[in-house]
This record gives sequence, structure tokens and C-alpha cells, in this order.
Amino acid sequence: MRSSLARALVTAAAVVGIAAGSLAGAGASVAAPQQAAKPAVSGPRASVLAVNNLGLSTDRAKNWQSCLNAWGFNAGTVDGQLGSNSWAAAQRMLNAWGYNAGTVDGEVGPNTITALQKFLNNVGFNAGTPDGIAGQQTRAAFWNYNATGC
Repeated sequence: MRSSLARALVTAAAVVGIAAGSLAGAGASVAAPQQAAKPAVSGPRASVLAVNNLGLSTDRAKNWQSCLNAWGFNAGTVDGQLGSNSWAAAQRMLNAWGYNAGTVDGEVGPNTITALQKFLNNVGFNAGTPDGIAGQQTRAAFWNYNATGC
């Protein structure tokens, strides 16, 4: 009786040990699948880029930021990265100068693009029909406008 009890205990311990060892050493091929990564931000604002230079190089974006600062609209640090501070300054400028960029939120939406197109057209840089779309012609006009400082 004693040997059959000992044998049963050894067998049970071996089964538990093997099972525990198999789980502890499980590789990626047998591990539970991971859930798909979720974006840190969701909703309609998730598509807004943190930096949107609209095709400008860093140097030309610095020119735009310098102009906004010189005109008193505080684009922040002149770093060549058109982020929300730069675009909020541009929106304040466009609104103050009558181009109606809409809400000052630092996001480059259709109202901001339409106002920028009107501004560029008014100062002699052909951005095309003000349609709120930053297409090739608008980007080229913005590029050319920012070739030098204001």
C-alpha cells in the first residue's frame, strides 16, 4: 500500500511539474495571443498631426514662425516645426487680418487652409481657389511665400 501511494504521489508531482515547466517555458508560439495595440488617443482629433509643415522645409517653416512672431502673434520658439502653437498664431493672424480662419485651436483644418489660401492669393502667391484643401498648388504657394522672411 505504501509503495502504491508513493508511486501515485510521485506521478502526480511529475505531472504538476511538467505542466508548470511547460507553462513557464512557453514561447511566443504557444503563448496566448496579445491583443492588438490600441492608439493612445482615439476619436476625431486622433488624425491631427502634432507637426504639420504643409510641405515646408525646416528653414522655411522657421521663416513663417519668425514672421508670425514679428507681426505680434506669438508662434513660440522658432524651431521649424509648425505645431499647434505656430498654427494657433497663424489662426490669430488670419482672423485679425480678416481671412476668417475660424476657431483658434492650433489645428490645421479646412477653415485654416481656406484662410491661408486667401492670404497667399492676396499677397501675390497663387494658392488657387480657396477650397480648404492643402493641395499641390497651395503647398507650392506656401513654399514660395516662405522663401525669405517677411
